[in-house]
Order: sequence, then structure tokens, then C-alpha cells
Amino acid sequence: MTAEELQQEIEQTRQRLGQTVDELAAKTDVKARARAKVTEVSGRVRRSQLVQRRWPAALAAGVLIAGSLVVWRWKKT
Repeated sequence: MTAEELQQEIEQTRQRLGQTVDELAAKTDVKARARAKVTEVSGRVRRSQLVQRRWPAALAAGVLIAGSLVVWRWKKT
């Protein structure tokens, strides 16, 4: 192994070690993990509420369309 190859291997090892240290630091940052979880859960709640608000409107639109078709067919005959 040449000195240049050895230097490259050392640099790659340093980069991997730096990434590992960053990952471990992120895992020990309880506040940041808690904030991320809160953001995730609140996003799910908002999407759920949006679906719950749209469902009655979609049902009402369906009933209105079905009723319009019935009236249209009834007048056509």
C-alpha cells in the first residue's frame, strides 16, 4: 500500500467516523427528537381533520348530484 492510498483510507475513515459521531449526537438530542415527533404527529392530525371536514361535503355533493339526476330523468319522461 502506498503512502497516497494510506492517506486516502485515513481520510475515508475520518469521514465515516464523523458521520457516526453526528448520528450518535442526533440520537442523544432528546429535545430535537421530541420536536420532530410532535411535528410528525401534528401533521397526521391535521391531515386527519382535513379528511374529516371534507367527508361530509363530499357526501352532500354526491347526494346533490344523485338527486339532480333523478329529477332530470323524472322530467325527461
